[in-house]
Amino acid sequence: MLLDISAYLGLFIAAFLAATLLPAQSEAVLAGLLIADNQQVWLLLLVASLGNTLGAAVNWLIGYHFQHLLKCKWFKIKPESLQRAQCWYHRYGRWSLLLSWMPIVGDPITLVAGILREPFRPVMAIVFVAKAIRYVIVAAIVLRGVGQVF
Repeated sequence: MLLDISAYLGLFIAAFLAATLLPAQSEAVLAGLLIADNQQVWLLLLVASLGNTLGAAVNWLIGYHFQHLLKCKWFKIKPESLQRAQCWYHRYGRWSLLLSWMPIVGDPITLVAGILREPFRPVMAIVFVAKAIRYVIVAAIVLRGVGQVF
């Protein structure tokens, strides 16, 4: 039982960190747990999706409080990168959050949503769907490779 909890907790932490502006990789953790075949697939997918969505919520909160953070020496974002992300977000709107699962561009999209004061609940709903779909695809690829089916 303790092993199960630690596996889910480890996946949650990896997924959470992967969704913040910190460099981390959660797909490998999910793949390893799927291959080990000791946990419920649906629960792994839910835990990863929730962890990743909560990490995106941190990005949104950082964006929401962005003006205060500009005064902090440790908070370094290039103005041209921010401007490019804001223009892109304005062009495609809230639905660009469906790309929040993507490496490199996904985290800044959720940050910009906070900067632009997008409402939290709709943002998180779209982000959860995007991230859940990504994990389902990862699981399908991994499980097909090892000859398992959902």
